[in-house]
Amino acid sequence: MTAGIDPRIAEALARLPDFLGGHVSVSITALALGLLISLPLAFASVQRPRLRRTVLAIGSVIQTVPGLALLALFYPLLLGLAALSERLFGVGFSALGFLPSVLALALYSMLPVLRNTVTGLAEIDPAVKEAALGVGMTPRQTLIMVDLPLALPVIMAGIRTASVWVIGMAALSTPIGQTSLGNYIFAGLQTQNWIFVLVGCVAAAVLALIVDQALALLEHGLRTRRRPSIALGALILVTVVAGALAPSLSQPGARAVVAAKPFGEQYILAALIQQRLEAAGFSTTRRDGLGSNIIFDSLAAGEIDAYVEYSGTLWANQLKRNDVRPPDEVLATVTRWLADQHGIGVVGKLGFENAYALAMPRKRAEALGIRSLADLARHARGLSIGGDYEFFRRPEWQAIRDAYGLAFRAERQMQAEFMYPAAAAGELDVVSAYTSDGRVAKFDLVVLDDPRRVIPPYDAILLVSPKRREDRAFVAALQPIAGGIDVALMRTANLRASAGGGQSSPEAVAQWLWEEMQRQPAAAR
Repeated sequence: MTAGIDPRIAEALARLPDFLGGHVSVSITALALGLLISLPLAFASVQRPRLRRTVLAIGSVIQTVPGLALLALFYPLLLGLAALSERLFGVGFSALGFLPSVLALALYSMLPVLRNTVTGLAEIDPAVKEAALGVGMTPRQTLIMVDLPLALPVIMAGIRTASVWVIGMAALSTPIGQTSLGNYIFAGLQTQNWIFVLVGCVAAAVLALIVDQALALLEHGLRTRRRPSIALGALILVTVVAGALAPSLSQPGARAVVAAKPFGEQYILAALIQQRLEAAGFSTTRRDGLGSNIIFDSLAAGEIDAYVEYSGTLWANQLKRNDVRPPDEVLATVTRWLADQHGIGVVGKLGFENAYALAMPRKRAEALGIRSLADLARHARGLSIGGDYEFFRRPEWQAIRDAYGLAFRAERQMQAEFMYPAAAAGELDVVSAYTSDGRVAKFDLVVLDDPRRVIPPYDAILLVSPKRREDRAFVAALQPIAGGIDVALMRTANLRASAGGGQSSPEAVAQWLWEEMQRQPAAAR
């Protein structure tokens, strides 16, 4: 690492080739697919009003769907198609990352290309077309030699708009497993690494501007028949694509994929897993920010190789159990179910529990006399509650709400990293918290008791895919992590990651965590 450079900047620059390569590959592929669909449709609809109205209406409807939702919708669709293909033909395909991202982005790129192409061709003076036909040109020759050159500025404006849209929206593909510049943004938000967020935004903006200007040069050269402009625009595009993809193409083909859910603790543990695998000689890559269902389905399908899950999440979300059993029984039942139903292996418990809980600012709780969820139920109608994006849809929340009859004045969803400061500032009365999160103490929150024991145990467990389960070297590389992290150590690690500064990155905290684990007596592990 270069002396004098903030470690967060150095880390951001080190990740740039991987993130930029993924971003460029998915953007270019999606834009090319969008053009292959949009341009022929536009040409065919110019003289067919009914087809034109239908195509533009469909393109407009697609634009009304939020970008992240459009990306997310393709994952379950492709997952079902992959399973069907596997059963019928014995051949499957990956539903994670690249393919759903390309399809969603291609659809998103179509409207500006369709609209501008139709408009450009429709606004050509009919007298010009008649003159072309009058000198003996065929309709095809008229389209190529007359219509397209006249409509080119308008068509290229649509393509330029589509390229900027696609490059910007590609950053949203991170939650469905596509590596992109969005990895900077999502990871930065979760770990409060604002340098990451800034680098991701600036890199995406610069990439969009470069591509836009290269397309502008191409358009100018084609319109004025100036070959130097055409050559320069093409050279810029080829240089961007080749430069972005070269590092990824030079990497080993088969790499172990380590995944993480979208919160700070998961980023730390994923970095720890990655470091242990690389120390054992494995080549690795990361898929960060995946939702609970996507990450589990991806592991079962072999699209990722390892991640940390929580026994209570599997108990409630996958096994659909709402009864509360002792921790050891829950873990044993979950382990058997994973092996029998999906072939997934459990390397072991990490040594700590990260359970959901409801927490309040200490002064607010003391003023209202609230110590437990039963006490909270008597005051809930006058209070507001905040949760992460998953919490209010999870069965654990439904169980808590129904068991205690909780009905709040308002429910707000936000990034977990913003909930604790919002509660400390009095903007929220109650928040969904995690028992291994050091910020509970940092912001002087009190965790409310669960006298009816509705919340299941949440032992952190390390899972590996069916393929990796049989890989002895892979499992052996991860075995030292099992049992090595108690809740106090994990809280400290989480607090370090949220503190900001040069040593707060998940990688730096993971390295610190491993060093602390090595200092623990063997008996404690």
